[in-house]
Amino acid sequence: MTGMFGKVKPCAECNLVLLGAMGCGKSALTVKFLTKRFISEYDPYLEDIYSSDELVDQQPVTVRVMDTSDQEGPVNCERYLSWANAFLVVYSINNMESFKGCQLYLQTLSMHKNTFRSQTPIVLVGNKLDMDRYRQVSQSDGEAVAIRFDCSFFEVSACWDFLSVQHIFHEAVRRAKRGGEHSNLLSAAYVSEDKALLGVHSFSTLCYKELPAPATAKLVTVKTSRAQSKRRAATLTLLKGFKIF
Repeated sequence: MTGMFGKVKPCAECNLVLLGAMGCGKSALTVKFLTKRFISEYDPYLEDIYSSDELVDQQPVTVRVMDTSDQEGPVNCERYLSWANAFLVVYSINNMESFKGCQLYLQTLSMHKNTFRSQTPIVLVGNKLDMDRYRQVSQSDGEAVAIRFDCSFFEVSACWDFLSVQHIFHEAVRRAKRGGEHSNLLSAAYVSEDKALLGVHSFSTLCYKELPAPATAKLVTVKTSRAQSKRRAATLTLLKGFKIF
């Protein structure tokens, strides 16, 4: 557990895969989780895996996040089906087409349950809650789809506070660790700007670890990515060519 200089070495690993239509905010959510920062511009055509050492319920875990890029929807899903310990399916609450697209991913996961463990949890994430005035997808519609596909549900904004985004990723890790036990008893959740949560742990009961500075974050390139080199430098290139300073 404890390495040199008193640093705690992660004793577990968890692979998270973000799925959803282009432009729904998968990359923005990933960057927020890794760096606590929000970006609005990036190259949507590249796909990468990012790694971060986290504390989830006071337990060290290495979380690997695959930020996928499917230009034609879920037509080439073999690369992540057996790799994932949990799926986060994302849509924009202000874009009905992205909501329809996320249901295609949910249907694909449902049809390929033999490829991955049936206990692998799926989290439905309604992103861009800050665009609520332009909402096209109601919260009740999101909840209905979550119930239909037996997955948990959150609404969040990548450009709002970091803890709300972190909570979703950590919750996916928790549910992956539980292996889907009692999945039928998990209720939907709603993350608003004031961090109100229904049916899940309160923020006050969770233990969070400060994320590493961008210079120490680790980037692992997926074989299918157009970015072929591994990078680790003082200025780290994160998320599809966008530089985080």
